Amino acid sequence: MQRRSLLALAALLPIAAVAQPGVDRPQPRLPTEPLVFETRDGRRLTFTVEMAVQPEQQMIGLMFRPEVKPDEGMLFDWGAPRESSMWMRNTITSLDMVFIAADGRVHRIAERTVPYSLASISSNGPVRATLELAAGTAERLNIRVGDRVLHRIFGTAP
Repeated sequence: MQRRSLLALAALLPIAAVAQPGVDRPQPRLPTEPLVFETRDGRRLTFTVEMAVQPEQQMIGLMFRPEVKPDEGMLFDWGAPRESSMWMRNTITSLDMVFIAADGRVHRIAERTVPYSLASISSNGPVRATLELAAGTAERLNIRVGDRVLHRIFGTAP
């Protein structure tokens, strides 16, 4: 009888693994906060961003999301400045990745990342956070390196 229970449990394990967020479906929407870009020409661009602060939230990110709305995104708060290395595993839509220094300045932008790619996308230096936006957002809104990001984690809540 004990062997039969173990076999039944083993048969269920693959089903349990498949039914986890990030394995075959997106994670539930995370809590949101406002974020504002102040561009070098004085424009203020407002976004609503999901806050990925826990390691399991950050690991899943925007995997399996069919779209990212033009005024939304996901902010990965690393807690302290560090090298950020991202990838597009199980991410079905192209993204712009904005790497933001501890002072809230845009450090680097990786535009139009490749869906499903396992290639590493690096911040090329320490950053406090990484912001994922819909592909083409940086170009469409003329967001550039050096622009300022206003958000509570940088001490500059909008």
